[in-house]
Amino acid sequence: MRAIVQRVSKARVTVDGKVVSKMEMGLLILLGIEDTDTQEDITWLSKKIVNLRIFNDTDGVMNRSLIQENGEAIVVSQFTLHAQTKKGNRPSYIKASKPEIAIPLYERFVHQLELDLGKKVGTGIFGADMKVELLNDGPVTIWIDTKNRE
Repeated sequence: MRAIVQRVSKARVTVDGKVVSKMEMGLLILLGIEDTDTQEDITWLSKKIVNLRIFNDTDGVMNRSLIQENGEAIVVSQFTLHAQTKKGNRPSYIKASKPEIAIPLYERFVHQLELDLGKKVGTGIFGADMKVELLNDGPVTIWIDTKNRE
C-alpha cells in the first residue's frame, strides 16, 4: 500500500461538477493499493498517518499530529501510485490492484482511518474521473510505502 500524504489548508474532490468531499486544515491522502496488501498494512498505515508529527507547534516546528490538531482528512484512490516506468515512456500499472480487490481494501482503510482519527473521513469516488483541488500547506508532502517502512 502506498500513500502520498499532503498537509493542506483546504482540499476538495469534485466528480462531474459536484463536490463529493471538502475540508479545511488536515491531510489529503492519495492511496494506491496492490494485491499483496493486507489488514496489517491498513492498520500500520492508518496509525502512521494520524500520528505523523507534520503540523506546526506554537514555535513553528513540525511537532504535532493530525489527531492533536483535530484536523480533517480526505482519502482518494490513486492506482497510478503503483506506476512502473522502467521500460519505455508509457507507465505500466500491472502492480495496481483491480477494483474487485482494491475497493474492499480502500473501504477498510477509510474505516480504519475514521476509527483512528475519531471522526468521519472524506473520500473520492473509486474509479471516477475526479478533480482534486488542494492548497498544500508548507508544502508538506510525504510518500509512505507499507512494503518499505523507512
